[in-house]
Amino acid sequence: MSTASTNLGDRDLGPALWGRFAVERDEPTREALIQQYAPLVKYVVDRLRIALSAALDRDDLLGYGTIGLIEAIDRFDPSRGVKFETYAILRIRGAIIDAVRSLDLVPRSARQRARAIEQAYRELYTANGRPPRDEEVAAHLGLTTADFHQALQDAACAILPLHQPDQDGETTLEDILVDERATEPLDAAMRADLVRRLAAALERLPARDRLMVTLYYYEELTMKEISEVLGITESRVSQVLSRARLQLRALLHETGVGAADALS
Repeated sequence: MSTASTNLGDRDLGPALWGRFAVERDEPTREALIQQYAPLVKYVVDRLRIALSAALDRDDLLGYGTIGLIEAIDRFDPSRGVKFETYAILRIRGAIIDAVRSLDLVPRSARQRARAIEQAYRELYTANGRPPRDEEVAAHLGLTTADFHQALQDAACAILPLHQPDQDGETTLEDILVDERATEPLDAAMRADLVRRLAAALERLPARDRLMVTLYYYEELTMKEISEVLGITESRVSQVLSRARLQLRALLHETGVGAADALS
């Protein structure tokens, strides 16, 4: 993932602070680094699809992310040649996701509903040879269109992490879209094959769904930004992204279990 928009430290105080912190490991320099890179926490929170509720608000997510940022600062080794922003974003995400998981905010029924929708897409793709309309999927599941849209919203809440597997061992789109710079030939070949299959599956999505995936995963727009660009509600953006992800999983299933599991 690109961190150009969050390249905060390298342009100003970052190098000097890291140099001093590497030698002194003192609290004032640590606090200065936390302040320097604090915007990274907001950056990550804005790009995580986590449903907020009375039990979990945005300030909670920012707090969990700040803990991840502090851990990243304490553990970062500049000598390894890794960009701090890249390393910190992973740590921040991980801290937020781990905290949310510990709260057990996502009911098992939401995960089961997501799997049911994916199965419906898979069966309708096989039967009709084209992307099914919302009305068709709803009928297949025995739901009204309104209830189906609510189910998509619930499924979006069940798909919490963009980077880490969820508690059922699932992997997300980002694991496929992000270049992990694997050096092992077998890993590189497998990743290339998955990317090829994902690209082919994306081409089979409806144009609007494909646009949403591009804006969210490649252009890194937030759901609020996408809603403003396309003139629709954030809720609808969440529904369409959830639908697109489940459609991709159904399409990848056709090309082999391994490819489908990559988005499971």
